[in-house]
This record gives sequence, C-alpha cells and structure tokens, in this order.
Amino acid sequence: MTQATAQPLPTQSRPLVCETLVTLYFVMALVFFTVALTAGFVMALQLVYHNPLQGIELFSPGRWRMVHTNAIAYGFLSNAFLGVLHWSIPRLTMKPVLSVALSWFIFVAWQGIVLATAIGILYGQAQAVEWGETPVWIDPVAQLGLLLVCFNFGAPIVAMRGPMYVSLWYFGAAFVWTFLNYAMGNFLPQYFIPGTGAGAIMGLFIHDLVGLWVTPIGWGMMYYFVPILLKRPIWSHGLSLVGFWGLAFFYPLTGVHHFLYTPIPMFLQYGAVISTIAVEFVVTTVVINFFGTIWGVARKNLRENIPIRWFYTGMVLYFVTCFQCAFQTTLTFQKIIHFSDWVVGHAHLVMLGVFGFWVIGVMVYLFPRLLGTEWWSRSLLEWQFWLMVSGKILMFITLTIGGLVEGFAWYNLTPWIETVTMAVPFWAFRAFTGVLIYVGNLLFLINIVMTWLKREPKQPSLQAA
Repeated sequence: MTQATAQPLPTQSRPLVCETLVTLYFVMALVFFTVALTAGFVMALQLVYHNPLQGIELFSPGRWRMVHTNAIAYGFLSNAFLGVLHWSIPRLTMKPVLSVALSWFIFVAWQGIVLATAIGILYGQAQAVEWGETPVWIDPVAQLGLLLVCFNFGAPIVAMRGPMYVSLWYFGAAFVWTFLNYAMGNFLPQYFIPGTGAGAIMGLFIHDLVGLWVTPIGWGMMYYFVPILLKRPIWSHGLSLVGFWGLAFFYPLTGVHHFLYTPIPMFLQYGAVISTIAVEFVVTTVVINFFGTIWGVARKNLRENIPIRWFYTGMVLYFVTCFQCAFQTTLTFQKIIHFSDWVVGHAHLVMLGVFGFWVIGVMVYLFPRLLGTEWWSRSLLEWQFWLMVSGKILMFITLTIGGLVEGFAWYNLTPWIETVTMAVPFWAFRAFTGVLIYVGNLLFLINIVMTWLKREPKQPSLQAA
C-alpha cells in the first residue's frame, strides 16, 4: 500500500442522506395518494348514479377525473420517486446531492405546484393536454423545478469517476428526458404548433411522461432495491443495458398510438404501433432479468419478505399490461377497444399495479429504517397487500371485460345510451374494487402512524462530527 492510499478519507461536512426529507416526501406521496383515491372513488360513484356531490360545480366529474390523474402522476408517484432519489443516488455515488437547501426548496415548491394544479383544475383553468392539465401559469414554474431537480441530482452523478451502476444510467437519463418532454408537451401545442401536429406532440408527451420519467425511475429503483433485499447481484448486467438502450430508442416513438384512426399521417401511426410492440420485447428482457435474480430463492422471499412481494407482484402485472399493450395498440384491436373501459383498466394497472406497487414496496422497506423501529403490525402489512392487490386485479379484469362489451356493442352500432346501461354493472363492481384499495391504503396509513408513535427518540451520537 502506498503512502497516498494509506491516508484517511476526508470527513464529509454533512450527512450523505437527509432522512428527514426522504420521510417527508413519502408522507406527502401518501397524502396525495389518498386524495387521488378519494377523487377516483367519487368518480366511480357518479358513474353508478350515487353522486354525493350532485350539483357542486367544483366537484363535477370532468374536473375530479383530472385531479385524480394529476394527483397520481405528480403528487403520489413523483413525490415518492424524489424521496427514493434522495435515498439512493447519494449511496450509489457516495456523494450528497448538490445542495440540501435546494432539496428543501424543491420539496416545498413541488407541493405548491401539485396543490396549485389541483386548485387550477377545479376552477376550470385546465390546459387541454392529457396528463398535462396544469394551468398555463404553472408550467414555467414546473419547468424551472425540473431544471433544479436535474442540477441537484445530476451533480453527484457527473462528479463520479469510473463505471456507473445501471440505476444511475436510468436516473440520469430520466432527468434530461423529462425536462425536454415537459417543455415539448406543455409549450409547443399551446403556443407554437396547432391542429393535427399538436395532437401528435401531445401523444408523444402523454406516453413519454410514463416512458421517460415513470419507467426509468421505476426500473432504476428496482435495480437498486431488489439486489439489496435479495442479497445477491442482478442476474445479468448485459440485459439491464439492453433494457436501457431499448427504452431510449423505442419509447420516444410510441406516443402517436393514442391517436390511431385520426388525421395524423399514417406513417407516424404505423411507426408508433411497431415501436410499441418493440417496447414490449424490451420490457420482457427486464422482467426476465429480475426473475433470473430471484430464481432459486423465490418461495422463501415471497413468503417472508413483504417488500419483495410488492416488487415481484408489480413485475408480473408489468408483463401482463405490456403483453396487453402489444395487442391493443394494433389497428385491429383499436377498432374494438378505443375509448372503452379496456383502456381505463390498462392505465390503472400500469400506474398503480406496477409503479405504485413498487413505490409501496420501497416504503414498506424504508419506513422502519427512517423511523428507527420495526413496523407496529406485520398483520396490517399483510392485510394491506392482499386488499390492494386483489382490488387492483379485480378492477383490471372488470374494466377489461366491460371494455370488450362496450367495444363490441359500439362496433355493432348499438345505440350509445344502451351501452351506458350495459356498462353500469361493471362500473358498480369497479367501485367495490376501489373500496378494497382504499381500505388497504387506510391500513397502511394507520400502521405508519402507530409505528411513528411507538418509536423511541434517537440518542445523540457520542462520536465526533
């Protein structure tokens, strides 16, 4: 050993991870998740003629539907992702984020953006961009916030020397992609590109929000946590890179499949169909990689390790939803399922059944470490898992079957109002499945509060700073 390598490492002037911030991001994610579930349940009741908010304009179905989707995308998933990034990136790089003060500013600003978006939507100021209904006066602030996120998390990644673990590939790319995608979807159609061109760009924005923000953060998160919980390396580093480059190449081209049979040029529609099918092969490589990692130890881990159970349930549902997507994006399937509840079931499965389940699994793993104590009740964790998973799967099956009934009825020129009557039983059962998910979430909130209350105050460290 040389004299240089024998020198002690410099002591960091601040903690590697701000655990308080991670905890607060998770708490706010669950607050907005509860709001989103409430909005979704109110919508479900309205569809079966049991509207508890009848005649109140601010809570009309169209507005609550947008609150529901935005609260899931920006309030629940994005808050949880920011918490995960504050936990994982400093550990992967062994460097803290650029500025803790900036992290706190982003936290406060992000909650303000989500709340202002909900208020703007309720007061009729929504922008005509699906998943981008944020009022136009919020868009510049949100764009600045995404830039600050890039700087804050990008600094430790850029400062790294040597090879990077694949999670950092996904995280770093997501920051750049999302900044550019948000600008494309929220400014170009609004101010620069009208008509059919705007529709094509909005299609790209809708799908790239999922594919270039939610997906890379979700995959990177799994590549970080799964090997840690299983205590074994990922099965194939090569497959992890195939997933990354496949995502980067094919996913940006898929968005136009939201607008098949429209005036958008057919070569773009065909390209979107082919790219979407290609993405499903990419997703399959990722799923194979994770199941290769758990191979041989699956029974014990799935029985005893609740976070792993959340992760792999999400992976199975990921394969199901992507297999479904490869068919539903074709022109043949679109003749039947377009505008039907099939699409609603598909969206619910991927946003909650995949990425939402992964986020909940991370929270189940990290909350005891953040609070410094074990869970108050493992039994509640079990009940939460089975209620939410059964509720989500039943909702997906119900909406898929209901969508086929609607689609074939429309295809056979059944009067529209009759198809509404035909759909009511499916919507009623969907409301019941929503109750299962809602109760599971309430059990999780109770468990967190009781765990928080039973923890003992941390003793001050006797070691020198």
